[in-house]
Amino acid sequence: MNPEIYDIAIIGGGINGCGIARDAAGRGLSVALFEKHDLASGTSSSSTKLIHGGLRYLEHYEFRLVRESLKEREVLLSMAPHISWPLRFVLPHLPGLRPAWLIRLGLFLYDHLGGRKVLPGCHSIDLTHDPVGKPLRGHLSKGFEYSDCWVDDARLVILNAMDAAAKGADIHVRTEVTGAERQGEHWEVTLTNTQDKTARTIRAKTLINAAGPWVADVLNHRIGSNSHSQVRLVKGSHVVVPRQFDHDRAYIFQNADKRIIFAIPYERDFTLIGTTDVDFKSDLATIEASDDEISYLCDAASEYFVTPIKPDDVVWTYSGVRPLFDSGESSAQKATRDYVLELDNPDGQAPLLNIFGGKITTYRCLAEEAIEKIESGFAKPGNPWTAGVALPGGDFLFEQFSQLTDDLGHKHPYLDPQMILRLAHGYGTLAQELLVNVNGESDLGTHFGADLYECEVAYLIRNEWARTAEDILWRRTKLGLRLTPEEVQYLSKWMDGNAASMVE
Repeated sequence: MNPEIYDIAIIGGGINGCGIARDAAGRGLSVALFEKHDLASGTSSSSTKLIHGGLRYLEHYEFRLVRESLKEREVLLSMAPHISWPLRFVLPHLPGLRPAWLIRLGLFLYDHLGGRKVLPGCHSIDLTHDPVGKPLRGHLSKGFEYSDCWVDDARLVILNAMDAAAKGADIHVRTEVTGAERQGEHWEVTLTNTQDKTARTIRAKTLINAAGPWVADVLNHRIGSNSHSQVRLVKGSHVVVPRQFDHDRAYIFQNADKRIIFAIPYERDFTLIGTTDVDFKSDLATIEASDDEISYLCDAASEYFVTPIKPDDVVWTYSGVRPLFDSGESSAQKATRDYVLELDNPDGQAPLLNIFGGKITTYRCLAEEAIEKIESGFAKPGNPWTAGVALPGGDFLFEQFSQLTDDLGHKHPYLDPQMILRLAHGYGTLAQELLVNVNGESDLGTHFGADLYECEVAYLIRNEWARTAEDILWRRTKLGLRLTPEEVQYLSKWMDGNAASMVE
């Protein structure tokens, strides 16, 4: 699609931008989305990988956000059963911190605020007898267990973009919006290809600024808006360490500073620990975990685990910056995680919608509200439609996942079972499309390391906008944890020589 004038132009290829693009395209609106790097290359691939209500948000009285988030858990599970699944969390009770009665009250509210249908409820747990107590220090005898969900955050973004494109949206990666000016009832948007530096201009009736941490930069330096809204940038960092426990449940740990951290099973052989909450005032081009944050996470987890975790144990770190709406709170952890949508539409001129805040769990609700904000500018926008509608590859029931892996294994018996499981989780029913021309091991093509082969790389280039080794190893998959530096270099060289010809 390349109309004379788009209904909507979106700046930013994170979860909010791609979610809005999918929703709008599905309502019959013409949409173009522009991302200066890769899809999900910012905050949207740097979360704690959870679809959750936000248990700790209850302490800050954010009941609307928690209720909406709890309702969305099961909606998103039904939409993407390949990249999301239920996860049980163990909350050990540490005397001297939050009292047991307060935790029970919080979990009671958590169970009943959101209309839970599929996920099991909370209950007390004896850590001296249950296997989940084995990795924990001996003085921890009592705990609680409750439900939330896991999600592959980066793949959630990409699947939304794929569905948006299937419904007619134009998705442009490596395309920076370098300027935007109102021309009466439409916007003139100037674009620069970040690879070949070519420039062009498109027109749109409505402009949506979903640039995440760069939302203020877009306002101040690309659009020149007079908005007075304030953005509070808060960094959250995570560490990945070798697997710390053998069961499939996760932990939520309370800290003496009243913060909490999670310890979550990750990519089969690892444990993910996070997150921090620190105000960020540095260069957005260099977002990384500081030594202090790494030490904080290791020390906090070591208060609970029998085996101490040291910074030397960390195999990978990642950090993301949240663009929170600045409500004037004194500390980063108190700043609201709720989203704020600000419509700038002076004197009936072309609308600008700015997106502040938001979280992975509520992206679909945010997208619906964004369309409601701007729908008066369109003749007959369609009705909300995304709730429960499967994302690409998710057209099966969660209970049928084992059948999906069995079918893949039966058709491709030469594949390692762990590879089959990874492909099923990453692509769902689209794994068959990825392997459509593969009838034996030799058809997999060049082997790049771990269980990554040319057929998958080619699929990601042609269908998921992957252009670099980093796109594949850290966003489309997490095989960056498994390839050696030499293998990464080989993949990068191969893509430099082949990727461009595959997308022409």
